[in-house]
Amino acid sequence: MSALLNRHVEPIVGDFVRHFPAIVIEGARQVGKSTLAARVAQSDALTMNLDYEQVRAAAEADPAGFLAQAGNRQMVIDEIQRMPSLTLAIKAAIDADRRPGKFILTGSSSPLRVKGLADSLAGRAVRLNLYGLSQGEMAGRSDDFACAVRGHACLASDFSTSVGRDDYVSRLGTGAYPEMRTIPQRMRGPWIDGYVQGVVGRDMRELNRLLDPDRVMSMLRVLAGRPSAELVKAKLADETSIPARTVTSYVDLLHDVGFAASIPSWTPNLAKREVGRPKTFVVDSAMAMRLARVTADQLSRLEYGEAFGGFLESFVATELLRQRTWSDRSFDLFHYRDRDGTEVDLILEFDDGSVVGVEVKAAASYNARQFRGLEKLRDELGDRFVAGIVLGTAQTGYRYSPKLYGLPIASLWEFTP
Repeated sequence: MSALLNRHVEPIVGDFVRHFPAIVIEGARQVGKSTLAARVAQSDALTMNLDYEQVRAAAEADPAGFLAQAGNRQMVIDEIQRMPSLTLAIKAAIDADRRPGKFILTGSSSPLRVKGLADSLAGRAVRLNLYGLSQGEMAGRSDDFACAVRGHACLASDFSTSVGRDDYVSRLGTGAYPEMRTIPQRMRGPWIDGYVQGVVGRDMRELNRLLDPDRVMSMLRVLAGRPSAELVKAKLADETSIPARTVTSYVDLLHDVGFAASIPSWTPNLAKREVGRPKTFVVDSAMAMRLARVTADQLSRLEYGEAFGGFLESFVATELLRQRTWSDRSFDLFHYRDRDGTEVDLILEFDDGSVVGVEVKAAASYNARQFRGLEKLRDELGDRFVAGIVLGTAQTGYRYSPKLYGLPIASLWEFTP
């Protein structure tokens, strides 16, 4: 990753380091965890990478002594999931000295789920999930769509952008891994192939020795090929030949290594929110296209409009998940479908209970049909409903009716009134 490229979470991570004994930066491999840790670490911090066998051997032989090497300096430990038992010694070290910023840990798998974890570090460490680069980070500009819409939805009709359909196709094909931005386009496919094979063959096998790599790849391809669909486990089992009883564990592993993300279903009734099916998709758009064997040239053609729309929905969802880690307005992300079949692709629910609905369309124009789900949701929620937004490939904003607007997808990183 370019040294000139700033991550929007860096000030937040810096604040965490100044207030908590330990911080855990989680995320997929190659998203920039080590770079971020280095940027917020003290200049004399001791950095140890557990990917290296000799480092792991020393930590296994004498965990307390391994940590004591840092003395009074800050200690950065990369890839903590490679030695989960070390967390017990980290806990003891923190309990003996709770000064802020004592440890910065990075993990390419969720340390909470790694087999052999000795201690969760609850009450001692704060966690942050680092995704790949957001479109705003790539452009070197602030992007906080939730905050902008929450406060200024009425200005949507004045918005315009130069970003068009071909630009979105290009962004989908580039993905969010920092390295993908700097290598030639013809090298992106081989890079993704090697990356996926490496994570499936090593990292995921360390999480579950009984894992079948071929079944993992089969599940990844199915998820990549239907990016905007709800997760029906029985159907997924049939399509991948994975026993139904183990589908959940495979999906969990894909989440743990940062390959997949899920958007839970939403209902105004808090007690029923866990009942509906989530939407689960491959996080990185370039990886999803490679796994689904869909090229940028194909998505540029109108006959691939349905596939383009599916990839765009996942792209928007992932951008919002990234922005949520630094947004000035706390919100949760859901999708919505009621018993009558009314659907809204994405629901942003803020901590005060207010709601913004988002529909994602591949179309370059707006029509009444696109607003039907948002309109019904607006009428049912009343004052809780802040705005309904149709995000598409049009280049101008649009006011449809009270609280309902159209915006270009580029407003995710350009709408900052």
